[in-house]
Amino acid sequence: MANSPSGETVTERIVRVFETFDTDRTVQTAAEIGRRARLPSSTAHRMVDDLVKCGLLERDEDQRVRLGMRLWELALRGSRALRLRQTATPFMQRVQARIQEHTQLAVLENDEALFIERLSHPKAGANITRIAGRLPLHASASGLVLLAYSPEELQERVLAGPLKAVSPETVTDPAQLRRVLAGIRRDGIIVAPGSVESVSTGLAVPVREWRDREVIAALSVVLPRDAPTRPAIEELRAAAAGITTAFGAKRP
Repeated sequence: MANSPSGETVTERIVRVFETFDTDRTVQTAAEIGRRARLPSSTAHRMVDDLVKCGLLERDEDQRVRLGMRLWELALRGSRALRLRQTATPFMQRVQARIQEHTQLAVLENDEALFIERLSHPKAGANITRIAGRLPLHASASGLVLLAYSPEELQERVLAGPLKAVSPETVTDPAQLRRVLAGIRRDGIIVAPGSVESVSTGLAVPVREWRDREVIAALSVVLPRDAPTRPAIEELRAAAAGITTAFGAKRP
């Protein structure tokens, strides 16, 4: 794609436009998109118009803009994440029926934990994660599992910091974090009280590829801080094994 005067490609600017949307900001004006995407006003309006014509953005009667259904449609076609989510959901439902708190599935995406599914009981405790939401790898049980089994280059990049605290109990010391990651690889599970919120405990296990045993996701639950963890650990391990088998059986 052609470069702008600043050296950016059109693709990079389009991505910046899409990145201005999040779970708390689902509708914007073209001017707001331009400001948040750091684009000249005329460029932002032109790009928004083009993306609306393509169906990747939609404009309502008040001229506000939201992500378009066509973007959602294209994103799901042949998506490995969608296939993983569909495979995992029945197993997650079984965990959730027993635990009745929060059950989540996360994958590694651009050095972060991206949550692709979450089941929550109406009376469950605190949990800041959302579907399509992200957390730093060092700052959640799911992220720690994904980091523990990630390539060494990625681990060293994360360990080099900065390791920002999401809560007072988030592990931010590189030496301590190395010990935590080694423990995950040894035990196949992490119990992380207070790593995201002081009132909660996160537990997570790896979900592996059927053939080469590569870790492709992290399955986790979020419990109240004082809740027993043994039942959740048993459920998570059984569910992760079931997902691995079922996902392998559906492999194209």
